Amino acid sequence: MLCRLIKGGFTLFRGKKYKESAKQIDRNMQYDAADALDLVVKTAPAKFDETVELHIKLGVDSRHADQQVRGAIVLPHGTGKSRRVLVFAKGPKADEAKAAGADFVGAEDMVAKIQTENFFDYDVVVATPDMMGVVGRLGKLLGPKGLMPSPKAGTVSMDVTRAVNEIKAGKIEYRLDKTNIIHCPIGKVSFGKNKLLENYNVLMGAILKAKPAASKGQYIRSCVAASTMGPGVKINAAKTV
Repeated sequence: MLCRLIKGGFTLFRGKKYKESAKQIDRNMQYDAADALDLVVKTAPAKFDETVELHIKLGVDSRHADQQVRGAIVLPHGTGKSRRVLVFAKGPKADEAKAAGADFVGAEDMVAKIQTENFFDYDVVVATPDMMGVVGRLGKLLGPKGLMPSPKAGTVSMDVTRAVNEIKAGKIEYRLDKTNIIHCPIGKVSFGKNKLLENYNVLMGAILKAKPAASKGQYIRSCVAASTMGPGVKINAAKTV
């Protein structure tokens, strides 16, 4: 996406393909999920296989611990992206992680590699519970990148085989950002409407089940689907609710 710097800010210039795609979408309309995802697929302007993401704004306040929304699910069709997994484990559990297909396995040696070599060639970090004291030393490095293992996400577990297999099969983590929005991939444009819709339904179902008891009023405020380079399409979240 082209842009130019002006007095400390950016002005975005939409390309011709983007503008042509945007003409096919009524920006004031909230579409059924199936119709919205069909539009996302049809209006994806890039020549590469774009990722399709959901952006879901929730009626909660992430500043409060009792209104956090976070979890992990396995999408039925995965995300279309192979994910590299680092496992912190020792002994038999390290061997188990390697056998399960983990891309990197280590313990204190891996902590040193991350600290001294700025090693971040992985997408997900898994740890056995006994290794969390060691992994905790990396909190300031892994935390800001969203890589810190978490029991809620299923990335702190003694069952490393299951953890690795689920991640490789398309397990994703969802969590609120500071503006109370969840950003999550649900596949690639090449999946087509039907597979994207199945992934969408599983993700939205999980988010609905994760509604905090302290949440009051409208839970799902808005939901927008968009491909990497394409325009956003509003989804009628009320029908999901």
